[in-house]
Amino acid sequence: MFLLPCIFLLSFMVALWRTVVRHKPENSLLFFIFGLPIYITALSLSYLYGFSKWIPFLQATKEIIVLAALIILLINRKTKLVLQPLDKLVLAFFLYNFIYILIPVGSFGFFEKLLAFKGLCFFPFIYFTGRLMNPIQVDLNKYFHYICLISIMAAVVLLGEVYHNEHLQIHTGYAVFSERFFGQEASGNYGLSWTFETSNGIKRFASFFSQPLEMGANTLLAISVITALATGYKNKIKPDTFTWFAFAMTLLCIYFAFSRAAFASYFIILYTYAHVTKRTLWLKIFHYGFLVTVIAFLFYISGDVYEFIAGTIDFSDSSSAFHILQWLDGITAIQTSPFGMGLGMSGRVSGEIGANIGGENQLIIIGVQTGLISVGLYIAIYIYTIHLCFTSFRKYKGKIKKLALALLLVKTGMIMPTLTANAESYNYVAYITWFFAGLLVSMQPTPEPKTL
Repeated sequence: MFLLPCIFLLSFMVALWRTVVRHKPENSLLFFIFGLPIYITALSLSYLYGFSKWIPFLQATKEIIVLAALIILLINRKTKLVLQPLDKLVLAFFLYNFIYILIPVGSFGFFEKLLAFKGLCFFPFIYFTGRLMNPIQVDLNKYFHYICLISIMAAVVLLGEVYHNEHLQIHTGYAVFSERFFGQEASGNYGLSWTFETSNGIKRFASFFSQPLEMGANTLLAISVITALATGYKNKIKPDTFTWFAFAMTLLCIYFAFSRAAFASYFIILYTYAHVTKRTLWLKIFHYGFLVTVIAFLFYISGDVYEFIAGTIDFSDSSSAFHILQWLDGITAIQTSPFGMGLGMSGRVSGEIGANIGGENQLIIIGVQTGLISVGLYIAIYIYTIHLCFTSFRKYKGKIKKLALALLLVKTGMIMPTLTANAESYNYVAYITWFFAGLLVSMQPTPEPKTL
């Protein structure tokens, strides 16, 4: 167990050393890939072992590495940055939300507003870290294989959980840490939180991630990367033994996470892949498979699985009903205050004191705090990113095509988790995808001035 905080710190120190001392900011990806999946687990173990004074520093490591990489990139840059449409949208979102720190809206003080602002608007820093990066310096295949390796390691830990039929988090101090730092008291039948089980008592596992829903979302990143790695010239599939094995491990992860949004999104990713690569046989299999599944559900499936699916569809399931209540609460707040109720009024800051408004939806969390304009900008960023990925995949070859495919699939797959959770809080997938979005823009063959 003690190895996890050590791995977390080691990945941070190696990434920071190579970024700052060696001036190789692309190494920030090492921390994103090896540190962020175990972020909460490493912090909760550190707290459990009595290193509570270290927690604020450990919490700040992810911001430190991004800012360090961004500063190095700015120092070393020799040309002016010509803003592209996605750059402008990201900057507009950042600046618009920044205004809400300064204006007297909401019931929170400056520090709480700043914390909420970081939760909403730190991703532009990650995006511009990728945007300012020299694509030549980023060995995409290497980092994609690292992401696959994480999915394999997660599955190994998961198999241990399933074998012993107990969550890893009961040994890491997760419940105590969550109550101390997030104001979330232990709940559920296993002393963790309700997210570690379904409404009918089936255990959800999280491996070394913070919770099952995060493991489900991060598996979407893994399957997107795996399909991109396995796709060769003229969209021919050429998987090797490693990618086949990683694919099998993602199936384990998505199954035992028992996340409805992630499970549906997993197949949405494969369906999207079949569409963009024009695999007619795959599409037929999906269509007929869907028909067979519906028939089986209506006439043959029974028991816990039937109740779980039916409860999801008709919202009679307690988890689904909670989603609806949270959405209605947030939508009502947005209707009352279309320009927002102020930073911190939804999400982590208000959640810590039990005064959260809305939630369970990334767009609603944004809308409650800074209004419909902010929601519109976020949606525009998301849609334009998908559009850019699709056009880049169709237009180019090689490295940019591979990155565009992976990013297209994960962004498409994350639509459903974005509508059912605070998706930006899934650090691993959020940091990597925003970095890759910036990197994809930097790969576009747009002429830039030679000197500052």
